Amino acid sequence: MAGVTPAAVTNWRKRHSSFPAPVADLQAGPVFDRDQIRKWLSKRRTGMATVIATINLKGGVGKTTTTVALAEMLAGELYKKVLVIDLDPQTNATTMLIGEKKWEQLNAKGHTLAQLFTDALSEPDKRKFDLDKTLQRGVSNVTDVRRLDLLPSSLDLIAVQDRLGTMSSGAFFSDVPTDILRKAVRPILEEYDYVLVDCPPNLGLITLNGLRIALGYIIPTIPDVLSTYGIPQIVSRVKQFADTIGDAIEPLGIVISKYRAQSTVHRNTLLLLAKKPERVFATMIPENNAIAGSAEYVAVNTLRQKYGYQGQFERYRDLTTEILEAIA
Repeated sequence: MAGVTPAAVTNWRKRHSSFPAPVADLQAGPVFDRDQIRKWLSKRRTGMATVIATINLKGGVGKTTTTVALAEMLAGELYKKVLVIDLDPQTNATTMLIGEKKWEQLNAKGHTLAQLFTDALSEPDKRKFDLDKTLQRGVSNVTDVRRLDLLPSSLDLIAVQDRLGTMSSGAFFSDVPTDILRKAVRPILEEYDYVLVDCPPNLGLITLNGLRIALGYIIPTIPDVLSTYGIPQIVSRVKQFADTIGDAIEPLGIVISKYRAQSTVHRNTLLLLAKKPERVFATMIPENNAIAGSAEYVAVNTLRQKYGYQGQFERYRDLTTEILEAIA
């Protein structure tokens, strides 16, 4: 997985107390949990994808715009290989990256993540999800962004998500409703430097599927009472989930979006957030017509052209740098 010798792994175990403990010690040697090792390697940047989820319990807070902007900055400015996994039934990240017409074609053929979760409720011989046909390579309406791929969402996820708790446990009780996505994408995760998961605005089973593969998560929010109210619940519930699966899912920080400097509410909310234990990223994304317009799938040449010339591009670029520093 890491492209090193067994001797190097032995050395890591001796030098790094954070190295995952073996799940079993056999005569042939220790046995480790693959996902725990992958996350440890991704933090050390040893050729493993770093998976970041974006989540907020309230819609309309800039969650999807933040996800797509970060992905495009990583791919277009930092030349990283990036995958966006759109788990939000609103499909906004999908239509931002491939347009509504292309999405309609994929949806009609069942080439979205809705098919993956629908299959989990079906018998094995009736499952139709095709990872190769669903994975959209080289997406984005920006000419300069060439290393960005997408696993698209679908409105049909709305009808599926509430039924996932009834799925069969399968042979040897190996099928778990929070493990559907991890099993499906495991063959391709190592192709990417970064994977960004746009989660639905809830803590349901589909969101837990996204968190299951994530090293950590960010919380985009408008700095007002309603948008920030659920943040403690998010942090608490994600920690409970992480403890249950025996893995770490780190709260990387809060992203302030749609910020209005002239708003007393926004300024006061920032003061309250500063007193909370969660990190608040210094780079704030302003409320801006160009940023709002970036959701439209219209061909442009550069990221600066897409996000605006009055400092918006620089804000997203600086935010990307801050988030990468939080992971290090």
